[in-house]
Amino acid sequence: DDSKRLIKECIKTLNLDDKIVSYKNVRNEISGAKDKLINFQEFRRKSAGDYRLVAIAEIYELYQKKLIESDAMDFDDLIMNTVILFKNNPAVLESYQEKFKYILVDEYQDTNYTQYVLIRDLAKKYSNLCVVGDDDQSIYKFRGATIENILDFERHFPGAKTIRLEQNYRSTQNIINAANSVIKHNHNRKEKTLWTDNEQGEKIKV
Repeated sequence: DDSKRLIKECIKTLNLDDKIVSYKNVRNEISGAKDKLINFQEFRRKSAGDYRLVAIAEIYELYQKKLIESDAMDFDDLIMNTVILFKNNPAVLESYQEKFKYILVDEYQDTNYTQYVLIRDLAKKYSNLCVVGDDDQSIYKFRGATIENILDFERHFPGAKTIRLEQNYRSTQNIINAANSVIKHNHNRKEKTLWTDNEQGEKIKV
């Protein structure tokens, strides 16, 4: 609510038409930028020539200034600013690497770029990182999730061991067969074959 109120205040302060740059649109653009570690200066550079994005860049800059004046951070800042802190202060990063020697990340297919950088930096010293996820269950791209995080995991972390958990305990065989048949057509996915000890089950109806 505070973030929403502040963005609306910035739109009003800059005398911008909220029909052209609506709160929701501005919030999504700023959040998306922070998910990619793009500050307002870089956002402004990338926005050249696009009136709407140039306006959002102005809002982004004012929004960040007002957050700093209030000693406040929005949700995206919590991770972005931590990544920046670690980058600019190696001693601080090392203290947290010592604090978190073993790291487990669940639902890794739904992480964004900034979260990947945070995880990478924390795990860099000891490489004791375990992630759990399923690229076939990635549904949060609209919220900034980057499926490449899980698809490229072995490239990001050489020497990683992959353990496939292919047994399904919940669904019937007919449902598993249908899911396998549909999802095998997806491009850019890790190969896997789901199976179950459950009964065949009823046929699927559409």
